[in-house]
Amino acid sequence: MVGSPSTSPGAVAALFERRVVPGGELGGQAEAVAQACHGMARRFHRGGKLVVFGNGGAGTDAQHVAVEFVHPVIVGKRALPAISLTADVATLTSVANRNGLQEIFAYQIEFLAEPQDIALGISSDGECANIRRGLEAARDLGMLTIALTGGTGPGTITADHVLHARSDDPRVVKEIHVTTYHVLWELVHVFFEQPGVLTPEVAS
Repeated sequence: MVGSPSTSPGAVAALFERRVVPGGELGGQAEAVAQACHGMARRFHRGGKLVVFGNGGAGTDAQHVAVEFVHPVIVGKRALPAISLTADVATLTSVANRNGLQEIFAYQIEFLAEPQDIALGISSDGECANIRRGLEAARDLGMLTIALTGGTGPGTITADHVLHARSDDPRVVKEIHVTTYHVLWELVHVFFEQPGVLTPEVAS
């Protein structure tokens, strides 16, 4: 008979403990999250769209974010315009081949985005050059910029709103990022459901 696999209780506890502090720190950024969401809601209210981008696993997160806004999983929630810059492999590889990998998002933003739009860049270590360039191009255009970053330090990526998952484990960072962008989606809808909070007189 095959017995149950044995695992040290301490090892199991350590796996969960690794996630406690980053999760708690996300809760500590509640005000920053609320400000980012209010800014997003105001841009959507004015006809803007969400432009999301990331590398590798964060690239699939970008697609996940876009579909959450365009086709909400919760029936009855308002669909909002969003695109992922990681979805078009022909454009990505063409730009990377001619302009370099660090320009793949900045180039697309230049031609696909508008000043009233929102840029959301996702970087698991806060150091991705093409995420930094994409956000810089978005800021130059007048877009609202938001970054989801990770790692143990502040990183080199800057934005109007930086939401940081402090961990040296990229798996934990990804888990915190998933929670963060689900909260972003939910809170944007909360703002839409509160009359008056999207008027110009209400500061974001």
